[in-house]
Amino acid sequence: MSITIHAPSVRYIAIGDSFSEGVGDELPDGFVRGWADLAAQGWADALGEPIAYANLAIRGKLVGPIVREQLDAALALGPTHLSFNGGGNDMLRPRADLEGILALVGEVVERCAREGVQLILLSGGNPCARLPLGRRIQERGDVLAHAIEDRFGDRPDLLLSQNWFDATLATAPFWSADRLHMNTRGHHRVAARLLDRLGAAPPEEWWNIDLAEAEHELRGAAYYRTHVGPWLKRRLTGTSSGDGRTAKHPRWIDVAPMSELAR
Repeated sequence: MSITIHAPSVRYIAIGDSFSEGVGDELPDGFVRGWADLAAQGWADALGEPIAYANLAIRGKLVGPIVREQLDAALALGPTHLSFNGGGNDMLRPRADLEGILALVGEVVERCAREGVQLILLSGGNPCARLPLGRRIQERGDVLAHAIEDRFGDRPDLLLSQNWFDATLATAPFWSADRLHMNTRGHHRVAARLLDRLGAAPPEEWWNIDLAEAEHELRGAAYYRTHVGPWLKRRLTGTSSGDGRTAKHPRWIDVAPMSELAR
């Protein structure tokens, strides 16, 4: 007797840096969740059927290594949908090459188009209001976000989710103590925005979830010592927070609707 196995109609994979890995949304057991994991679950819930999900994102990656090291591996898995965000770490460098970033974004756009993969192009949230040198980063981020809108916003073969322009997401309650990565509330809001763009209604509370306990925010010298100092040390030594790390979901996992998990 033959058995028919039905492959999931949605095979969604995420590539990128700490934003797509989910840094800032750590569960009690230490596992890093994040908006992509949340969106995969919300997508399965909205469809009422399992989807396949993978995530190759690794924190600290510049956009060049993301494209060189993650894109081929992601496309080799045969996704129906691929989400991409990159450039955030580049923007923190003194000599950020905006045209170079845009060229690499264009490469991802064209590769996905040739492969028949639905590209989901995201910008990160805007953390600049509370960052050291935030005004300079804000200027670069504005130019990049508008350039992506102008160059790729009208393409029918991709879906654009511009979190950079979300004024609510830019406020302090959505960010971790390091002021650079979104917290659990921020990741839920990004997931809600993406699901809304996909036409899959997110849980209403995801737009601004209640956190049981607010993080203690360091100020002054304590903030620089705890968060800025280690970042500067990595820049001076040519190391990355992602060195030695591997992707959390390098192969497909099945994400079932919560209704099935409750049975």
